[in-house]
Amino acid sequence: MLSRHLKIFVFVLCLLPAVALAQKPGEAAIASAHPLATEAGLAALEQGGNAFDAAVAVSATLAVVEPYSSGIGGGGFYLLHQADQDRDIMLDAREIAPASARQAHYLNSAGDLDRDISINSAKAAGIPGIPKALEHLAREYGQLPLAETLAPAIKHAREGFAVSERYRKLAGFRLDVMRRNPATAAIFLQDNDVPETGHVIIQPQLADTLSALAGQGSKTFYEGELAERIVDGVNAAGGDWTLRDLSSYRVVEREPIVTSYHDMRVISAALPSSGGIVLGQALNILENFDLPRMDEATRKHVIIEAMRRAYRDRAAYLGDSDYVDVPVERLLNKDYAAGLAVDIDEDKATDSKSMPPFSDHQGLGADTTHFSVIDADGNRVSATLSINLPFGNAMMAGDTGVLLNNELDDFALQPQEPNAYGLVGGEANAIEPGKRPLSSMTPTFLETDDKVAILGTPGGSRIISMVLLGTLAFADGDLPGDWVTLPRYHHQYLPDVVQHEPDALSDRLMNALRERGHTLESVGRQYGNMQAILWHRPTNLIFAASDPRGEGSAEKQPPR
Repeated sequence: MLSRHLKIFVFVLCLLPAVALAQKPGEAAIASAHPLATEAGLAALEQGGNAFDAAVAVSATLAVVEPYSSGIGGGGFYLLHQADQDRDIMLDAREIAPASARQAHYLNSAGDLDRDISINSAKAAGIPGIPKALEHLAREYGQLPLAETLAPAIKHAREGFAVSERYRKLAGFRLDVMRRNPATAAIFLQDNDVPETGHVIIQPQLADTLSALAGQGSKTFYEGELAERIVDGVNAAGGDWTLRDLSSYRVVEREPIVTSYHDMRVISAALPSSGGIVLGQALNILENFDLPRMDEATRKHVIIEAMRRAYRDRAAYLGDSDYVDVPVERLLNKDYAAGLAVDIDEDKATDSKSMPPFSDHQGLGADTTHFSVIDADGNRVSATLSINLPFGNAMMAGDTGVLLNNELDDFALQPQEPNAYGLVGGEANAIEPGKRPLSSMTPTFLETDDKVAILGTPGGSRIISMVLLGTLAFADGDLPGDWVTLPRYHHQYLPDVVQHEPDALSDRLMNALRERGHTLESVGRQYGNMQAILWHRPTNLIFAASDPRGEGSAEKQPPR
């Protein structure tokens, strides 16, 4: 059944004369998690830049005004589309483990995983990738110098930005750890407590570091005097980085994961992101069912079962493919998915314990960031960036203003032991020097003959399930405003529960799912922060939406 929004849209479309499909949108759009970042991206476009320049400006600004979600001390994945070459690229800027990384560093005297070390210590931080990514985007794909695209971020770091309710909530979540680190508390807290709404966060040291990047490029971050200060700061806090760890870091261009769902082409993140594989596998399973003809309870049950199976294979097989052999072709094979689908009983939930066991844990999902961009020529960027938990490991790299990540917790630091998001894994995702930890970030493009979508979201282990639900909404003909407001539910194999937002499921639906054997658990709050864009080529209209759960903005820029 067509959504209410699309029924209106189709009616209007029928009134228009038949036209050839547009080759270029003619206008641009940006959807990001913060209005100041969206504004910075639009400014880059106004200055003659393209979508890739806008991505640099948005990334850098988010690194300043969303310190709980991303930063130049973190990493991420950029999905790029070059319109003139009709080419898709994934830019892998994921953090890597330093040469000193060993499983033993994260275990206590009893040999058990010490979560405080893996999350809150300097040993939790991987070598950052964002500074290299910004320069790579500007040099290889952009049209503007870093001095122009980084200018808004430098301004907001030096002059400050106002604390919001979202900032206060996430600072409260990490308050105790931030208080352990005086340099962090001095910048991000107010009198060693959660700042009041409207309090201005000023980051002069970060402004200096960004200015160095703008003037000298990423080499200044990974080599030389600034790099020495970063390494000294990490090691003074108990880490074990070397200048070689920094100077040897490389961003990597990878082929995205490309799959299909009926007549839709799905382009998404490749390893070390699990997003594209898990999303593609879930869609392959669901292709064996006639979802539009199902009643709502059966449809949700089948989607949950597809999530369960795809996340199970994530735990069993996925890791950094530069270090381990991953059976990607088999996992994305339609026949393999059909075999998994045969095992789904439309009237009964599968017991995850009947599958090969791993572990059990409760997940989170309030961090990371995402933005989507399309320019007037049809260049696109879908980017998901992170420092892992809110405010990363809550440590500053010396006097550089760089807030460190805690991404090394995304490794399977002890086989079958869940990370902070409840995700389990085995040897494929074991920690090794130079290796990139498995991620759930899922920047995605969706394409049909007449439509192009750009979407993604933060949310820890729930990222992939949110993008899956958004993809299915796109397939149903809904518009971005519907994708970003969808009630969310999630299953990740273990824990064997259907996690959902409050009020996401009606009493009738919950009863129907329980009757099938599902255990339901409200996570107690809304989660995710999807940023989405749709280009409808027959009318050459752009639709953009920012998740109302966050504080972001989606703006269009008319043709110049």
